[in-house]
Amino acid sequence: MPQIPKFLFKNDTRDDLVIAPALFIIDAQNCFISPKGSYGEMGFETKKYETAVPTMANAVKKARRLGMPIFFSKAVREASGLDNLDRVHKILPKARRERIRRTPLCVRGTWDSEIIKEITADPQKDYIVEKRRDSAFYGTELEVWLKALGIDTLVFAGIDTAICVESTLRDAFNVGYDVILLSDATASLNTSHYSGTLEKVGANFGLVMTTDAFFAKLKKNEDKKGNG
Repeated sequence: MPQIPKFLFKNDTRDDLVIAPALFIIDAQNCFISPKGSYGEMGFETKKYETAVPTMANAVKKARRLGMPIFFSKAVREASGLDNLDRVHKILPKARRERIRRTPLCVRGTWDSEIIKEITADPQKDYIVEKRRDSAFYGTELEVWLKALGIDTLVFAGIDTAICVESTLRDAFNVGYDVILLSDATASLNTSHYSGTLEKVGANFGLVMTTDAFFAKLKKNEDKKGNG
């Protein structure tokens, strides 16, 4: 098993911390971001998601350079619709129910479900979590992998800020992980929802900062004892 690097993290409110972080890119898939994906075909303003792509790609590049583990989540559905939300929920927001009924989203094994080419996941080095609900913790192997690797801090990017990013971040916090949200590497179709998530995360769960600010606060921990 590869040794997971630990870093000194310059914290503004207390002494520098030693953390074992992983970058977590949520749902950066053709379905949501590409104009030719399911969301684009349904008329959603995918350009709002596209604005975060260069910064997401930059975060991945910086994390790779440091040897930081990178996780990607992929929303997937079966072609049969067996795992659609309306199979188990009698009550759903109208907009969400209509999306499900209009077109199959992120069908497993299709181009629609794949991670966008601008942010390439390396299946030999990265960790790809397929999920069927908003949170990447629900019904997946994610927590087993994190514990096995010794990760203690999750750094979030991806889309949608107020849905799958926030759902996964909250679950991470509630099961004991420290959480950081990269404000310029995430996006929402609804500007007020985006702002609301940033406000809630910063007030209640963890840190909110830009990608450059986060990586500027990191320094490789050279203490062999502290580095495990």
